[in-house]
Amino acid sequence: MAAFGRPLIISKDPMFSNRYAARVVGASVCLAACVTTVAAQASGGIATPPVPQAKPELPRKFTPLPTSPAITPQDLMSRLYVFADDSMQGREAGTPGHVRGTEYIVRELTRLGLKPMGENGTYYQVVPLVNSKLDMVSATLKSDGRPLVAGRDFQPVPGVLGLDFPVHANVQSAPFVFGGRLGANDAIRPDSAKGKIIVFTPPVGQNGMPGYQIWALDQQLASYKDAAGVLVSSLELTPPPLIAVLQDEQMELQKPESQSDKPPIAIISQATVSQLFGAPADSLRVGRAGKAGTFTFGFKNDPPPAPSRNVVAMVEGSDPRLKGQMIAISAHSDHVGLSSEKFDHDSLRLLDVITRPMGAESGERPLTPPERAKFMAALDSVRKLRPPRPDSISNGADDDGSGSMGLLELAEYFQTLPQKPKRSMLFVWNVAEEKGLFGSEWFTEHPTVPRDSIIADINIDMIGRGDADDLENGGPDYLQILGSRRLSTEYGDWIEEVNKKPGFNFRFDYQFDAPGHPQQYYCRSDHWNFARWAIPTVFFSTGSHVDYHMVTDEPEYIDYTHYAKVVQFVGAVASDIAARPNRPLVDKPKPDPHGECKQ
Repeated sequence: MAAFGRPLIISKDPMFSNRYAARVVGASVCLAACVTTVAAQASGGIATPPVPQAKPELPRKFTPLPTSPAITPQDLMSRLYVFADDSMQGREAGTPGHVRGTEYIVRELTRLGLKPMGENGTYYQVVPLVNSKLDMVSATLKSDGRPLVAGRDFQPVPGVLGLDFPVHANVQSAPFVFGGRLGANDAIRPDSAKGKIIVFTPPVGQNGMPGYQIWALDQQLASYKDAAGVLVSSLELTPPPLIAVLQDEQMELQKPESQSDKPPIAIISQATVSQLFGAPADSLRVGRAGKAGTFTFGFKNDPPPAPSRNVVAMVEGSDPRLKGQMIAISAHSDHVGLSSEKFDHDSLRLLDVITRPMGAESGERPLTPPERAKFMAALDSVRKLRPPRPDSISNGADDDGSGSMGLLELAEYFQTLPQKPKRSMLFVWNVAEEKGLFGSEWFTEHPTVPRDSIIADINIDMIGRGDADDLENGGPDYLQILGSRRLSTEYGDWIEEVNKKPGFNFRFDYQFDAPGHPQQYYCRSDHWNFARWAIPTVFFSTGSHVDYHMVTDEPEYIDYTHYAKVVQFVGAVASDIAARPNRPLVDKPKPDPHGECKQ
């Protein structure tokens, strides 16, 4: 699951920042190479969920076993230990590690004989991603021909990271005009800003311009769309961590630039205000004009080191009338890759168990004295069993190795059925979900099948955990569900009906589907890109946990019994939809396919 969606991707830095000093254990210690294999039996078109058993301790490494047509914990374990192995190097989009991950999926699809539904008769759909970086050398801000220094006197804020600003500025000659305090009643009127570079002081209480305020500017500047440019001052240029993010290389989806309804923007220092007007900001009146100037910036775009590709395959339906309709089942194949630092895996995990129970979702904090004593005692116990375990690979076993391998297990299940479902099953492994849902955005805008032939989407992301050790209300019957009734009432009803069948009876947790929920889960995975095109969708997850976006998200911490039950349930839902006489009725308002996602 994407860290916080594109608008808040800056918050992803806890995984990679220098604030992560030596971290210190895993509350779960794997000592035995054991896993209970539960034979799944066919029942009602889908394998019967296994009987819950005591959670075993799992090995760090596991030799894959041949998979079977049924959906079983052993099959999922065999697949996930391959897909989330260190050799995949965290499967970051645009890297050789991700290519290896998708090649494994394609080898399995080829072996199973699924129909390729990518481009040019292959399973792949190329997604045009680029690594974009502000060209700070060519960025200019001049007053009366005198240049200011980019990164010291001004910092462009480009249309990346989910900000709806232009991705470049090219203002060659426009007057600087003081606009007052942004958002104040006496600030310059929008109709007086046309064709001018407006200089604002920051909103009340935000003189320091902390990073999150940049996203507030995104909304506040909408009314100044006719300004040639906007400059907002801060006490210092802008916080160094935010400068680092704005200047850092970011992966973006390469596509024709859309016309922004906001002017280009930069943050400037208070000293720069004085240079532009010959006087400090607190002495200026709204409407004070300075000399004409220029404001330019742009990007350098380079291809990533390796191709970025979605994987698409199909099991064709058996009904001649209905097989042209498809149920899409989606997951993302990428994760966040390698850390620039090495951590002691066990120490990091124990520290996070105490201070960051939801992994990167939790804010960092220091240990209290009692917590430190507890931590050191646990660390001492583990050190008697094994030495430190250096780790710098975010393996992404749950996020979203669990969804990707669940999808592969479903592909084998449906492909090996003697009687195929009436409607076709479309399997989509999306790339670059972690970068901003780019793979699913590209697929739904450039589908390899007719878009209106996709009658529903089932998205699975982080489905391998969810027990009481992970969540306060977790357990073997726990399952989060989002979006099932946002477009179609009966789609949600059908899913509830399937859950009443013997062997399921999940406790559905709908809390994260609530409008405005602060976690914003509805906007943070690939289902949204199907929903924005009015395709009824549901997002299943077993939720966040201590290993979310950490180097500790490893296959050994997955609950394979619970995981298998979720995958079996997804198969049952897909089978149910495929057999219905009608596609799910869209009876709710359709979103603007080019609009922003709203939780």
